[in-house]
Amino acid sequence: MSLNILPLFANAEPITIAALGDSLTQGYGLPERDGFVPQMQAWLTENGADVVMINAGVSGDTTAGGLSRAAWTLTPDVDVLIVALGGNDVLRGIDPANSAANLDGILQAAQMAEVQVLLVGMQAPSNYGPDYKSAFDQMYPDLAAQYGTGYFPSFFEGLRSIGETPAELRDVMQADGIHPNATGVTLIVDAMGPAILDVITP
Repeated sequence: MSLNILPLFANAEPITIAALGDSLTQGYGLPERDGFVPQMQAWLTENGADVVMINAGVSGDTTAGGLSRAAWTLTPDVDVLIVALGGNDVLRGIDPANSAANLDGILQAAQMAEVQVLLVGMQAPSNYGPDYKSAFDQMYPDLAAQYGTGYFPSFFEGLRSIGETPAELRDVMQADGIHPNATGVTLIVDAMGPAILDVITP
């Protein structure tokens, strides 16, 4: 069964969305209100969606960690799962085939739970070589197509209007150059929010 043909949500009850991810989802280095999940909940509410968001982000988590948490994240209350994992796999140089298998397992669990999914892509840097980058980058659209999930090409899509180099992004990133600051999160949420609406809107 493809996820995109599961019943959509026309009920009066709020839609519960779990965001399964790593430090980017968890809100590393930020006051709670400025993190991805609170800002996304506020954006969705402002745009007419009745939602409750669950922060299932764990700093340092890999796709393997996400897979190990998928079953207990997908409680009966959860209607939608945002999957935003893979950045730490790249930092550790994990074989993209292993990462893809872990994401596949997460999507299988979501399918079994009849939960809608938005799969959020990541891009590998070029320092591991073109074959690694191609395999890593491509696993996200391939899996989204295989499972019929929603797909958003990059967690950092919203920052591209600012630039791509560290110098260009300095004003929207924390001092580590890896995690967005509150302003950066706002840009990320503004870009990704419509993709979530597409998943939850009948």
